[in-house]
Amino acid sequence: MSLSLLLLVILLLAAAGYVLGRVRAMQSAGGDKRILHSLPGYYGWSVALTSALPALAVLVLWVVIQPVVIHSQVSSMISESTIANSSLDLVMSDVVRVADGLNVAVSMGVLTEEQASSIRTEFTDIRARLGEVGVALGSNVTAETLHAAQAYRALAASGSMLRTLFVLVFAVAGLAFGYLRVNKDFRARNVVEAIVRWALIAAASIAILTTTGIVLSLISNTIHFFSIYPAADFFFGLTWSPSFGGGSQLGIVPLIWATLYISLIALAVAVPIGLFAAIYLSEYASPAVRSIAKPLLEVLAGIPTIVYGLFALLTVGPLLVDVFGKNGALGVAWMPGASSVLTAGLVMGIMLIPFVSSLSDDIINAVPQSLRDGSLGLGATPSETVKQVVLPAALPGIVGAILLAASRAVGETMIVVMGAGAAARLSLNPLEAMTTVTAKIVSQLTGDADFASPEALVAFALGMTLFVITLALNIVALYVVRKYREQYD
Repeated sequence: MSLSLLLLVILLLAAAGYVLGRVRAMQSAGGDKRILHSLPGYYGWSVALTSALPALAVLVLWVVIQPVVIHSQVSSMISESTIANSSLDLVMSDVVRVADGLNVAVSMGVLTEEQASSIRTEFTDIRARLGEVGVALGSNVTAETLHAAQAYRALAASGSMLRTLFVLVFAVAGLAFGYLRVNKDFRARNVVEAIVRWALIAAASIAILTTTGIVLSLISNTIHFFSIYPAADFFFGLTWSPSFGGGSQLGIVPLIWATLYISLIALAVAVPIGLFAAIYLSEYASPAVRSIAKPLLEVLAGIPTIVYGLFALLTVGPLLVDVFGKNGALGVAWMPGASSVLTAGLVMGIMLIPFVSSLSDDIINAVPQSLRDGSLGLGATPSETVKQVVLPAALPGIVGAILLAASRAVGETMIVVMGAGAAARLSLNPLEAMTTVTAKIVSQLTGDADFASPEALVAFALGMTLFVITLALNIVALYVVRKYREQYD
């Protein structure tokens, strides 16, 4: 049974449990719901949750564990010589691809189930049949890979059957248990509320567990990197020159400099425009104008960053070259190409405008109207009220919004990849091409990289450094907001 069909069956059993639970509760009370400890709906939900939750828990665990078990068993079938000629990960990816191809061929009738499963089937015949369904096998895929794929397919099929059996058993058993314990004195409301509370705790824990998993994965690979490359050369080196042939210089200083430089230019664009837009929308704009202008401004936040990157590469960069290039309006060759710090900074600043404006607008609107009325009643003009009353009251929140925008700028990737260039250099000239930490993480992990080499592992050290920087910015933002915010009744 497929995963989607199995989920549908679980939901149907839960729905049936809800109806049965309500009916049994009303029957136990003789049709008078006033005798029941809880409302009839709680009895239905208690049966439905008792049926669905254990089955879903088994399903999730099975989906997570089954691929690991199958991978372990099939990988033991791969010979040492095959692994030596390639790598276990590449061979297993071929095994999975061939197994998926066999499933497609069987479903399309190109192969029979016996042909797909039998090791006596000629490898050349299998290769030809898979080619008919669009699965091209490279020269590195051998008969040994085919046999491993057949074993992988058989184990996956057996695992799916066992998964269906166990999940349905738990669902039916939970349904029966929940149904039998329903009576007029059963505290169904307490049970349902306890289940919901634990579900909310689990949902709240997902973000924490995800962050913990990310940090642990970064830390383990970062420690491995520093075991083969000096930490002092990484943190204080002024040259970034990776070479997969050896002799790499992996100093992070040029990357940190470019990251901060582009972020400062972006904030110089986003903060004034976003703050002035927030002041206008909250203090001066009519409701009709605000209802139109605010959604239009927030559309900028929904544009994919790859679109901003194309805008930087195809529009902003050439415009800057027309001004600062060799044949530009100024007649001075200050800007040799379209990729530069200024190009990426300007476009990133445009992207950050809705972050600053929306947060600042909400913070300004949180300032009580009584403060404005008191200032105006004392004779201050609207502009003086904004400058001397509203903005000082909202300043901690605005500073927090700016710091959150800064952490967003530091972690941006696509705009700097397409707009800032790929040269790692230390320079004050914003018209030169530079590269950032995020851009180098992308470049170091793409291609045929040996993940045991420092040139590939440095990406995790870069990621850990970037994580610490953004975490520090977020902590400072939260500290500023909590320490200096005003409490209003």
